[in-house]
Amino acid sequence: MGIAVNGIDVTDAEIAAEMAHHANAANPLKQAVHEVVLRRVLLDEADRLGIVSGDASDDERIETLFACEVQVPEVDDLACRRYYDAHKAAFTRGELVEARHILFQVTPEAPLELLRETATLILEELRHRPERFEELAKRYSNCPSGAVGGSLGQLKRGDCVPEFDAVLFRLAAGELAGRLVETRFGLHIVQVQRRLEGTLLPFDSVREQVADTLRRESWQRALHQYLHVLVGRAKIEGVELEGAESPLVQ
Repeated sequence: MGIAVNGIDVTDAEIAAEMAHHANAANPLKQAVHEVVLRRVLLDEADRLGIVSGDASDDERIETLFACEVQVPEVDDLACRRYYDAHKAAFTRGELVEARHILFQVTPEAPLELLRETATLILEELRHRPERFEELAKRYSNCPSGAVGGSLGQLKRGDCVPEFDAVLFRLAAGELAGRLVETRFGLHIVQVQRRLEGTLLPFDSVREQVADTLRRESWQRALHQYLHVLVGRAKIEGVELEGAESPLVQ
């Protein structure tokens, strides 16, 4: 059975044309089908509501549909203040850490289970004898930094992958992470040697930035809910539309 939206078939030509926009997607075909089907659902809803301006493009009709149907409440000072208080790290400037690590990289010759066992033993050794960090980094680390005892130098937030960053900026000066840190690169033993705490920007100076963030988040939530309603109401055959997340609505 082919793919149809509200009784109208989706053609292979439509999908092929859409695939050109998703060459870098993990699954270009799946993403293209998702986009074509969602666009059909939205345009059918625009037709139902009479949004049929002769000169408007499909994208303009969809934007008009969103403007008419997706309602987002205004952001107030209290909401901005709560967000600011809960995300102070994001508004801190000049925060730096000096850190070092030992990387155990996953390879076909060194599977994850074996690496985890070795890394756990070395982490336990460093808990008792932290002075051996440089020595063990030179011996075991699969990172070029191993040649200098695992030193990564000074780092600011965002310099490392998020899962590494999250641990790095929670550690106190001199603290060794109590667990192995897993990233796309492998397993890490991490220690922060020094910290520079940085300066928190005052609320008034970032109030509009916070408000813009909250507006975007509120818009995405409202839009996601709206799309789920439309998709649930539409008759879609031949494919299961997973969620309503799409470049159409970003």
